[in-house]
Amino acid sequence: MPKGDSSDALRFERVGMRYHLGPEVLTDASFALGRGEFAFLTGPSGAGKSTLLQIASLLIRPSRGRVWVLGEETTGLARPARARLRRRIGVIYQDFRLLDHLTVAENVALPLRLAGHLDEALVAEYVQELLSWVGLADRLTAYPPTLSGGEKQRVAIARAVVAKPAIIIADEPTGSVDPEMAVRILHLLVELNRLGTTVIVATHDRDLVAEIGGRVFALSRGRLAEPEPPMPVRNPLTGALAFPAGRQPAAAAEEAGP
Repeated sequence: MPKGDSSDALRFERVGMRYHLGPEVLTDASFALGRGEFAFLTGPSGAGKSTLLQIASLLIRPSRGRVWVLGEETTGLARPARARLRRRIGVIYQDFRLLDHLTVAENVALPLRLAGHLDEALVAEYVQELLSWVGLADRLTAYPPTLSGGEKQRVAIARAVVAKPAIIIADEPTGSVDPEMAVRILHLLVELNRLGTTVIVATHDRDLVAEIGGRVFALSRGRLAEPEPPMPVRNPLTGALAFPAGRQPAAAAEEAGP
């Protein structure tokens, strides 16, 4: 089976999507996102962002075109192979998709248990570490209905990363939280990216894009515009700005010198 560039986390080649007999919701989308990159997918509601991310997450198949995930073409993959590849992708949803009858800790641990990781002591320790990282160490035994929107989204982030995926795909992760929490959530994603995880975030909030930086892909009426020049990504700890490896514009590189 043909391989994409091994340095790509995601690659789309003339991807189109049509639901039933309706109009195309995605038209000739082509882009490549390198491993370890941080990128935003912008566009108004209805532009096709969720559809593109569902295809990238291997949740749906495109109507046409080719998609590579972590260097592997997915067009003809059988269901078991798609499931194997999907386990290397963590997805964060705007509506959280937590199970109300499970505690916070149980929600986060669920992907590990479904994958057969049954050493309860190790799972519990790792889940506690993750919830401490997202600032919810005191909410392990709480149930989702008792949480705020920001707390639910941080639980969803912990659940998405618990299996140590190579790619994080976040569909409007800040759409249900206040501006201060939105920045906090995106800083968590930047921290993940600095550890080597590829991150792509869908948003319609250009102020957040300007605050965080990174590559930007814009969708409008199902069409993906040419990528905008990359912006430096802000370090959430120091506030310093730096370009991802290999993404520094030529002019900035010349100013920086050897």
